[in-house]
Amino acid sequence: MNPADELVDVIDDIGNTIAVVTRREMRIRKLPHRCTYVLVFNTRGELFIHLRTATKDVYPSHWDVCVGGVLATGETFAQGVRREIREEIGVDAEAEELFPINYQDDATFAHGMAYRAIHDGPFTLQIEEVVRGEFVPLAEVLERVRCEPFCPDGVLVLERYVREFV
Repeated sequence: MNPADELVDVIDDIGNTIAVVTRREMRIRKLPHRCTYVLVFNTRGELFIHLRTATKDVYPSHWDVCVGGVLATGETFAQGVRREIREEIGVDAEAEELFPINYQDDATFAHGMAYRAIHDGPFTLQIEEVVRGEFVPLAEVLERVRCEPFCPDGVLVLERYVREFV
């Protein structure tokens, strides 16, 4: 199935499903939806960042500090986070729930849940979504987000994580 044809829940301000639409319609109309954000660290404390493909429907060719994505219709955050980790980096990893996160800009309107996972790889990257990835020391990531194109919603997650957990 074409990812644009996948069904997603549209939600209200408190997270209740109010409609089901295709991902394409959700993106075109910038409708509020659920998604997951996973900060993946290795055992040395370095953060996995990855370069998104040029064909992504939002923030193409941007670096991303989070693995994750849009939940399918009816999917819980717990189900979605396991699926997204498996799809994007090809591993099964336990993810610790951190905090809810809401983000809205001209490209997206996301109600998400942030997680932390620890895994040293190796990873099998999803070629439709990820060009390449690397583990980077946290201080270096924080410098790179200031001068390179990074997904702004993921940066928001990282900044809150640093404030609350580092």
